[in-house]
Amino acid sequence: MIMKAVKYFFLLLFAALLLISCGSVRTGGQREQRVLIRTTKGDITLKLYNETPLHRDNFIALVRSRAYDNTIFHRVIPHFMIQGGDTSTGRGVAGTRSTIQAEFRTPEIYHRYGALAAARVGDEWNPTRRSSPEQFYIVVGRVFTESQLDSLQDVRMARYGEHPNDPRFIISEQARHDYTTIGGTPHLDGTYTVFGRVLSGMDVVERISQVERGERDRPIEDVRILRMRLRRR
Repeated sequence: MIMKAVKYFFLLLFAALLLISCGSVRTGGQREQRVLIRTTKGDITLKLYNETPLHRDNFIALVRSRAYDNTIFHRVIPHFMIQGGDTSTGRGVAGTRSTIQAEFRTPEIYHRYGALAAARVGDEWNPTRRSSPEQFYIVVGRVFTESQLDSLQDVRMARYGEHPNDPRFIISEQARHDYTTIGGTPHLDGTYTVFGRVLSGMDVVERISQVERGERDRPIEDVRILRMRLRRR
């Protein structure tokens, strides 16, 4: 009887675990999508966050339609970022012109070194900080000290926060660790949507950020996105 009871217990446990597993799939448990960017300076691999589904799905749709193929990085700034997807340069990007609702996920998701984020029009014309459907940037940034982060948090909380502890402008312990070691652009947190990060190829991003620039920080010699593709694990 004891052996039968033990066996029955483990059968019930297995069935429960199976139901939980199936439930997570049904309720939106989705693998993180990865994207390969092949450029004239080398390859960059991105991971897209499931926590920002509007931006993730929009980016995937553009990649699948090959909209970014043969476009350029039109704005690069050393120790800050590289920006691509401009509809007015290269062949241009086809697709929707609608802006995307902001998906701020700070303090958990932030502008660390290698973050992928959406460009947008400035606050004066875009008070809700909706994102461009096409333009994106990859963060290079710089390293900050703890005191610099404290001052920045206070200033941004006073300027943008709806209350003294608005979570959009809190710099978490993990973010502080990253900003004081690998760097980033913390002054953009809570005002621009981060929707992914670089998994490999930051050396390529660094090289692109350092190319010679002309007017409006556009590279003198085009740095071209040859193609973008969804990548299997």
